[in-house]
Amino acid sequence: MSENETPQAKAPYIGQTADVLSHKTGADTGAAMISQKALFQRRGEIALYQDKLVIGDWNDDGDLVLGRDDIKAVRLEFTELYGRFIGGLLNAGKPLILETTHGELYLLINRKELMESTDDKRWAQLIEKWIAG
Repeated sequence: MSENETPQAKAPYIGQTADVLSHKTGADTGAAMISQKALFQRRGEIALYQDKLVIGDWNDDGDLVLGRDDIKAVRLEFTELYGRFIGGLLNAGKPLILETTHGELYLLINRKELMESTDDKRWAQLIEKWIAG
């Protein structure tokens, strides 16, 4: 990435893998009712560039950098792993789910804790448009 490269979009996120969410306990679910950060322990900034999607500070190795071919599907929905009750009952709380070559990723982008809303719908549209090229 060149220093002059400017992202098309950038925002804070909290996220987690489907694998980790599938192992959550009742205590985890209870804690998530108070704060989503209990389930979504990965945090950083997500940035969409012309040639890549960068999910910053994704793991101990640093950023997760995805190309168009790395993303198999983009979904915006409640699932068994992250349901409407945990997500605040509103459609605005649906997680952005990316099916990638690195696994299924759940993201809450620019989440507003008190309002139980995110910018996930906008980001789903941006990523789908970017994938289409």
